[in-house]
Amino acid sequence: MDQLVSMGFSSDLAAEALTATGGDSIQKATDWILSHRPPLQTTTATSQPKLDRFLRPNSKTLTPVGDSNKRLKLSPPPSTHRHRQHQPLSERMRPRTLDDVVGQDHLLSPSSLLRSAVDSNRLPSIIFWGPPGTGKTSIAKSLINSCKDPSQYRFVSLSAVTSGVKDVRDAVETAKKLNLEGKKRTVLFMDEVHRFNKSQQDSFLPVIEDGSILFIGATTENPSFHLITPLLSRCRVLTLNPLKPNHVETLLKRAVDDDSVRGLSSNVEVDDSFVEFLANNCDGDARVALNALEISATMATARGGDGVGVGVAAVVSLDDAKEALQSKHLAYDKAGDQHYNLISALHKSMRGGDANAAIYWLARMLEGGEEPLYIARRLIRFASEDVGLADPSALTQAVACYQASHFLGMPECNVILAQCAAYLALAPKSIAVYRAIGAARKVVKDSVGQNEGVPVHLRNAPTKLMKELGYGKEYIYPPDDPTSAAAQTYLPSSLLHYKFLDWPEGTSGDGQEQEEHRL
Repeated sequence: MDQLVSMGFSSDLAAEALTATGGDSIQKATDWILSHRPPLQTTTATSQPKLDRFLRPNSKTLTPVGDSNKRLKLSPPPSTHRHRQHQPLSERMRPRTLDDVVGQDHLLSPSSLLRSAVDSNRLPSIIFWGPPGTGKTSIAKSLINSCKDPSQYRFVSLSAVTSGVKDVRDAVETAKKLNLEGKKRTVLFMDEVHRFNKSQQDSFLPVIEDGSILFIGATTENPSFHLITPLLSRCRVLTLNPLKPNHVETLLKRAVDDDSVRGLSSNVEVDDSFVEFLANNCDGDARVALNALEISATMATARGGDGVGVGVAAVVSLDDAKEALQSKHLAYDKAGDQHYNLISALHKSMRGGDANAAIYWLARMLEGGEEPLYIARRLIRFASEDVGLADPSALTQAVACYQASHFLGMPECNVILAQCAAYLALAPKSIAVYRAIGAARKVVKDSVGQNEGVPVHLRNAPTKLMKELGYGKEYIYPPDDPTSAAAQTYLPSSLLHYKFLDWPEGTSGDGQEQEEHRL
């Protein structure tokens, strides 16, 4: 790295170049800097004599125009477009160090685990868990450059979408060779690690255990359900939160203001209202916001055509942003945490009698693309579990809701689901039946040995032999003799003292009796 610094490059840039090229060759690192980074401007004729032929005019000499609340981005020299056109804006604007990361303050405070790790130059194995576009990959890549001595580490990035166990083994073999030579420690970054099955995840265990690699995984799925327990025990799980609108605004403005090849590739003018709209409609996903910004700039430039020249900016409008987003981006996954979190919120809102909240969570699920019949099935369950005998007609309402939703489909069935959710939220509640079936199941499962047989007087006797064996004998038919039948028992003799259903005697679950027995 000292050789690169002596050539005039900053220490941060030199460290990033060495990390990207594996640190094996100064020539490779120099070529990487010249092809990936903005041109450097010399201050004297002798500061960089060997690199003068690569230098180009600095685009910062152009003066921005426009109102004070607008941000102008002017195009850099045409020769820089060829490389960056292959990378989306969200990739070009990735943070280089932890100091560049926006948001996730709970992970990046001065006393945090990550800060302590980079300050001591001792990185642990980590799993980053969070929604898309919140900085999992960015933080992982920034960790190396933020260490006191980045040259001690070799960063290998793999994705579980495109890689397999063979790729992991190849990376581990190289890592072991470097460890034996005392050159570098390998940081193996596995994106979308939850896509590996259990046997594939097992391949990480021995090499993390013996220190052959430092493992960093990134996942959008709950590690408790998608990652094996032995892997979790070897790593620290750090949770990332969706970015707040002010964090996204900071990232968007940084991309607009960046005059290097990393920033916007078009000559565009962006005002604060445009940035605010994107920040509020990306649902905390920086990748969505940055890519929408780039698409909007492309549309604005295309609309201006050849009329947009040097120093004349194409104006990006809110219509461009709306067209780029198509609709408000909603974080929702039909089989992941959001799916279960939202149905739980709907269920608990109805249980708590809050019809307004129930309708809101229902709308969140429907707008996120949830299957309406799944919601209808959950409403049927709720009608028995939480309303139960307090309002027996709730079950009829819920079944009718399912049938009507099946007939109509989306979007017309949305009001039917909302009506049923509101009805169930406002209905009186009783979990007596829910508790009763739970208590009965427990008795059945906890019984010692074989469960007791059905009492003889309750057994069916369709044949002469069964009648001769006493089946059905002494059974009292209640419609014929209600008084005598009242003393008749229906449980096995060992369970006669059990009472599973806690419900007042003589009530039917209708009318005034419902109101007086809310659990």
